Amino acid sequence: MNFKHIFFKLALVLVLGLFGKANAQDIKWAKDGNSYYEVSQGEIVSISLPLNERKTIVSRNLLYSSGNTGLGEIKSFEISEDGTKVLLYTNSKKVWRYETRGDYFVADLKTNQLTQVGKDKPASSLMFAKFSPDGNKVAYVSKHNLYVDDLTSKTSKALTTDGTERLINGTFDWVYEEEFDCRDGFRWSPDGQSIAYWQIDATKIKNFLMIDNTDSIYSFTIPVEYPKVGENPSSCKVGIVNIASAKTNWLEVPGDQIQNYIPRMDWIPSSNEVILQQLNREQNVSKLFVADASSGQVKNIYTETDKAWIDVAKGWDWINDGKEFIWMSESDGWRHLYRISKDGKKHTLITQGNYDVIEKSLIDEKNGQIYFIASPTNATQKYLFKTKLSGGKAEMVTPSILKGTHSYEISPNGVFARHTYQSASVPPITEWMKLTTLNPLTMEGSVTNQLGRMRPPKNKVEFFKVTTEDGIELDGWMKKPDNFDQTKKYPVVFYVYGEPASQTVTDTYGAGRNWLYAGDMPKDGYIYISVENRGAPAPKGREWRKSVFQKIGTLNIRDQAMAAKKIMEWPFVDKNRVAVWGWSGGGSSTLNLMFQYPEIYKTGIAIAAVGNQLTYDNVYQERYMGSPLKTKEAYVKGSPITYAKNLQGKLLYIHGTGDDNVHYQNAEML
Repeated sequence: MNFKHIFFKLALVLVLGLFGKANAQDIKWAKDGNSYYEVSQGEIVSISLPLNERKTIVSRNLLYSSGNTGLGEIKSFEISEDGTKVLLYTNSKKVWRYETRGDYFVADLKTNQLTQVGKDKPASSLMFAKFSPDGNKVAYVSKHNLYVDDLTSKTSKALTTDGTERLINGTFDWVYEEEFDCRDGFRWSPDGQSIAYWQIDATKIKNFLMIDNTDSIYSFTIPVEYPKVGENPSSCKVGIVNIASAKTNWLEVPGDQIQNYIPRMDWIPSSNEVILQQLNREQNVSKLFVADASSGQVKNIYTETDKAWIDVAKGWDWINDGKEFIWMSESDGWRHLYRISKDGKKHTLITQGNYDVIEKSLIDEKNGQIYFIASPTNATQKYLFKTKLSGGKAEMVTPSILKGTHSYEISPNGVFARHTYQSASVPPITEWMKLTTLNPLTMEGSVTNQLGRMRPPKNKVEFFKVTTEDGIELDGWMKKPDNFDQTKKYPVVFYVYGEPASQTVTDTYGAGRNWLYAGDMPKDGYIYISVENRGAPAPKGREWRKSVFQKIGTLNIRDQAMAAKKIMEWPFVDKNRVAVWGWSGGGSSTLNLMFQYPEIYKTGIAIAAVGNQLTYDNVYQERYMGSPLKTKEAYVKGSPITYAKNLQGKLLYIHGTGDDNVHYQNAEML
């Protein structure tokens, strides 16, 4: 389901490991945009552009002098607004997927001292520590309570005291983290006098018991808070806690706190107001509320509905001195950027045309422009575009000669950028460039220079389109065997995911590679193919993406099978040797393809599949399939176990008993 596809992470790790860490994390730009910060050889340095002049900000001597103990490898850091202090994150530990708890230290550049934050708390228990706007305090979460340390008086204060294992302040429960990407659950107010935070009440969420049979002679259970399809979510509310009094004022957000989600929240800059997104349980009504932090009163400024679902916001970008914000919506059938007034009364479409905005890159308000990633003519690729903040025709920034996938990390002033280019035949290569002129900072490090030193692969991945008997045109890629002979017939292996969480057919390095195959597929004579069905998050418009609503396990499966049917007509394909494999959602798709179309697929490998959609978590499955109280028939119709009796081919099923996401019970039910 969504990560869920552990395999995408594995692929990313492989790419970064093989080709450097240039894109491993976002750049920490200086405020003026003319330099950036990074950890280098145990120090924090500033690198100014365009000459790459390096200056030490926090020295190794300060960090690791004999008087300082407990400071491990620096995982991340934050520089205070006035530049006099640096907050260091170290000794990190995992919470579910990511290392989001650890220890924090403050390096004071004026006094040349290092101080541990929350040193009276358990080791590696602090989460999401961040400076107050004036840099004199640090707030953090430990054991589901919110604290603030005063760096001047060297005192610590608890802002909440009711946190327990299941009553969660300032961070989130399992499903909010997994499905809404919610982790950091508190925000400093612009004046530094208060903090807005989430409180999640997961006390009524049932435990799913995983059984550990391997780590001791007697088996034992591992409980995981996990709301299955049809089960109520956790209760959620947002409070404003005053730093001086430690008293919380709860925002008066209308609606049932259990039957509505609040996946996004933040302060409006230079104000005492909070903005938040509320989604109803079915996630097809999105409301934006602006709340007065002092009174707790809220006002609904914007409402959007969809017959299928509405995606969670990426966040708010405020312009025009906080009078307007940039918002992404599919309301006209395409994913576009709008500017909306703070009272919600004025909406202006910025990006105009029949194409999708894939993501925002930079708002350059000074020059009245917005940069974004899109690919109007090829859904497998990504390019940088820009348009006027007032709206208008998009202008392509990326040179059209470089076909493939591009990403840009642009400086706040819009002058510099780190540009990464890759394609199915080009590993990720990075250049620093002046965005205003599109010139690389050095010719030696330019993308074109690096490309000139590469040898093109002899056996390239081929991209193709196939039109099914239903009249649906699908994108695909294919890696043919080495020394391919058009007159021979070859076995085919399809790689599938098939659900709304991710694409498989992208013009990126790694396409055409099966990283789990213990051998060399092209050398061993296999054709390797992936096809992108409807419902995948490709930039092809709302109808493409949301046609799969209440039809996961049927529509996406038919698209895959009908594409395979057409491919089997190719003269070099051995239609009697067609295989398919996938992981998580791809495992589910593999099972459904094997069971629903046994005449096509003779062999399959399904890993960590959801065999019964009623076993999966409520946020993900209800978003795409509707409430099971209303649409249980759709869940049954889309579940592989419904068709298991039809299996004819050879199936290898793989599932780990320690999977806290797609539970092993799916294997046993199957």
